[in-house]
Amino acid sequence: MAVTEGELLWTPSAAFAARSQVAKFTNWLREERGLDFKDYEALRQWSVTEIEGFWAAVWDYFEIVSDAPPAQVLDRRVMPGAKWFQGARVNYAEHLLRYEAKAKPGEAAIHHLAENRPLAQLSWQELGRQVRVLATQLRAMGIKPGDRIVSYMPNVPETTVAMIATIAIGAVWSSAAPEFGTKTVTERFAQIEPSLIFVCDGYRFGGKDFARAAEVKQIVSALPTLKHVVWLPFLYPDKTEAPVEGAKSWASMLSGADVPRESFKYERVDCDHPIWVMFSSGTTGLPKAIVHGHVGVLVEHFKVMSFHLNLGPGSVMFFYSTTGWMMYNLVVSSLLTGAAAVQYDGSPVYPDLDLLWKMAAETGAATFGASPTFVQMMEKAKLKPGEKFDLSKLEAALLGGAPSTPETFKWFYDNVKADLWVTSQSGGTELCSGFVGASPTLPVHAGEIQARCLGMDVRAWSDDGKEVVDEVGELVCLKPFPSMPIFFWGDTDGKRYHEAYFDVFPGVWRHGDFIKINSRGGCYIYGRSDSTLNRFGVRIGTAEIYRAVEQVEEIANSLVVCCELEGGNFFMPLYLKLKPGFALDDALVKKITAKLRSDCSPRHVPDKMYVVAEIPYTLTGKKMEVPVRKILMGWPLEKAASRDAMMNPASIDWYIDFADTSKDYVKPAAPLGGKK
Repeated sequence: MAVTEGELLWTPSAAFAARSQVAKFTNWLREERGLDFKDYEALRQWSVTEIEGFWAAVWDYFEIVSDAPPAQVLDRRVMPGAKWFQGARVNYAEHLLRYEAKAKPGEAAIHHLAENRPLAQLSWQELGRQVRVLATQLRAMGIKPGDRIVSYMPNVPETTVAMIATIAIGAVWSSAAPEFGTKTVTERFAQIEPSLIFVCDGYRFGGKDFARAAEVKQIVSALPTLKHVVWLPFLYPDKTEAPVEGAKSWASMLSGADVPRESFKYERVDCDHPIWVMFSSGTTGLPKAIVHGHVGVLVEHFKVMSFHLNLGPGSVMFFYSTTGWMMYNLVVSSLLTGAAAVQYDGSPVYPDLDLLWKMAAETGAATFGASPTFVQMMEKAKLKPGEKFDLSKLEAALLGGAPSTPETFKWFYDNVKADLWVTSQSGGTELCSGFVGASPTLPVHAGEIQARCLGMDVRAWSDDGKEVVDEVGELVCLKPFPSMPIFFWGDTDGKRYHEAYFDVFPGVWRHGDFIKINSRGGCYIYGRSDSTLNRFGVRIGTAEIYRAVEQVEEIANSLVVCCELEGGNFFMPLYLKLKPGFALDDALVKKITAKLRSDCSPRHVPDKMYVVAEIPYTLTGKKMEVPVRKILMGWPLEKAASRDAMMNPASIDWYIDFADTSKDYVKPAAPLGGKK
């Protein structure tokens, strides 16, 4: 496993590169546009210099279906506020199901497996049939374009059918995973005032059943705008009695007459019509309700799934996700290319550590995706999937959700397949895609993201707004891109939107990640530069934790951070200021843990809890999460924080001492932002 960062691990064969989707696009540009690019970097440079020309080419290459051609590609190169493809009227779901007309009878659109369901398939024809029936039922119930439909459902085909049907009629989709606690769900959904909710009775994870009937009742009662509840008996399929009076069963919603594909009418909508609401992690206040538009995610997803994941008809794509993460949306978007999606609901390592590899073999997956943490579990167990399973159809491994180490890359070549395109990609909920990613025409270097994505003018900037190369800086994007949020729900004056991305560098998107871009264009992501917690690929808002913890009567105040450590590990400590007369004993630890699991999710539970005398604050009253995290990551105080800007300067000393003396984690040998 000995490997060094940047070591060459794989080079695509000439045949693999030539048949790739990005090579086909490059050939099309030469033939149809008279544009000739010698390599990926030349193509990328053109895509971020002539952004209107690039996105117009994407529109034409994928033959986007619209009631009318767009009046222009981009109205102005301004962020925020840029408008894309004005005048066009499209529907994202129409394109998701477009391959149905070409698919062979019985050809799989979705492979699906759950801990309580065997591996099965849903054909393109059956997926289209169910979507059209459900969409017609939703219309008959009075659901109109712009109405919000929300979901508290597992990662199963029923959820995907509900999602596509919602989008097909111009309604707005939003999803939460069933492991989310009641408060986490209601704080999100209440913001968008939904008319209908899809719910399940529970889920199974790691061999244990988690009933959700009580949570469903609480969620429904907390959303007064709901007019309809649709109930899926997933965990207990024989118990069909719904916990909410008047709820319609999933079976009844699909009992309507079939609707022929030729006669179904998709609701084609304007460029700024919302397609879904995705929620931020809630670092400050309530989670931000991020709204994307049909046009923006349509062209972006065609681009990323084709050119950066190399999917097309006959491909099979899997990424381990839940319905509460943007990767669920991206897995569904693989249908745009004619590829089949693989959906799994349950523990990735139950009942056996190699469960997902068995599933990949049985579904013929061409792309296998998971987090670096999953790979670490495989490595510790000394698994060798390539020796045990037929992975002959596997072409790519996709790592996402957290920074990947050189050892993670090397593991695939040693234990899965020598000829494998191992990719790491990074983006976020805000764009429902990636800023930096992969190209099948480029070599793979250990621990390195191959390139910046097409159409994304990404740079690394120093704190004073200067571009740096081969140094760690802030990830910024200098030009607009189509899948930018069109707005935040409820943010009528755009203040929250502006503060989220544009308050540091006006007019320039600051994403909140540390990035290094080397001289050959390879990229390294070093975790969050803001206070959002990134723990094993799941982004967690500090405000969610504070709202839960500080309701515990013994707690006066709290502060939480998450550190990315060497070897792809994480350390998330929770610092607690207790009320007088209380101690952090086992009973209180269990009480806090139960509160976080109930109100938030198991992922919100910290690695360890500590009692502190004071929580450090800025003069403006903000908890100093970022400086504390930097100190724990090895930064000297003078680079992490200014005592002059602190409300209680002496409070930071405890954390400095903790970083130097704690035995609970291994501090990085050197900080990300400079020498110690």
